[in-house]
Amino acid sequence: MKTRKLGHSNIEVSSMGLGLMGMSPGVYGETYDHTSIRTIHRAMELGVTLLDTADVYGNGQNEELLGKALEGHRDKAIIATKFAFGPNFQGINGHPDYVKKAVDESLRRLNIDYIDLYYQHRVDPNVPIEETVGAMSDLVSAGKVRYLGLSEAGAQTIQRAHAVHPISALQTEYSLWSREIEDEILPVVRDLGITHVAYSPLSRGFLSGEIRTFEDFAENDIRKYLPRFQGENFQRNLDLVDEIKKLANEKNCTAPQLALAWTIANGALPIPGTKREKYVEENVKALEIELTSEDLARINAASPKDAAHGGRMDDMGMKDVNL
Repeated sequence: MKTRKLGHSNIEVSSMGLGLMGMSPGVYGETYDHTSIRTIHRAMELGVTLLDTADVYGNGQNEELLGKALEGHRDKAIIATKFAFGPNFQGINGHPDYVKKAVDESLRRLNIDYIDLYYQHRVDPNVPIEETVGAMSDLVSAGKVRYLGLSEAGAQTIQRAHAVHPISALQTEYSLWSREIEDEILPVVRDLGITHVAYSPLSRGFLSGEIRTFEDFAENDIRKYLPRFQGENFQRNLDLVDEIKKLANEKNCTAPQLALAWTIANGALPIPGTKREKYVEENVKALEIELTSEDLARINAASPKDAAHGGRMDDMGMKDVNL
């Protein structure tokens, strides 16, 4: 497993992590805890150390699931979790008192003594970032958290937060189809030495090439309600995937492997999510793919910036991004 230093820390993490959100019910269809735990264990066997969850995933169920999977394996994992959202992603709270309450609840559900990387899931527009990060810094001093991160924060917010306490990671959606951060946010992150963690690097599975019809989604799959999977957008995006597949065939890899290799070549640490062992095994092999400047140019030509049809989230989801 290739590794890299995590931002302003003294730890090495795997160059690819595992996102656990989809292991909670009501996200991407049915889930089974025993299958999810096997997948987490398989990832760790392959050298994946960065395991990413959040208190709002399954309203605590996801952290509890990871806590069970960690029994006897804590020393093999770098645990990242997040706070800020209320139940069912309703409301955002960055008040210092809430931060200190949220971390204790996460520690209890995870059944661990400390969290390696603690993110503010979304910025609270009603609380100065200095106050929120100040409270997060207190958690580091108390030994409950090792390093701090932000998720979907804007460039100025990142700079203000970093002035209070070193920010080790910025997590954003980033893929061939979600590149909005390249103009303003990524330059700031790189200048400050912050690791960029990319969630949904396969555009919520669309770039996997496995999704071919709208009927592939279960009734309780949130993708049915996202713009990229709606109406004409769906077919037009399928056509883009087919172009990526052609390039992947030329590189003797799969479309998801090519898409993941692209994020890595652009400096990101991807955390693709999956509920199945076989996809963890497939995803990890993306670390072996070397993309030349010519390869990158051809990928960007086949799927240029803003190529995807439809937004990555609905309007409600986007209102809390890049604050």
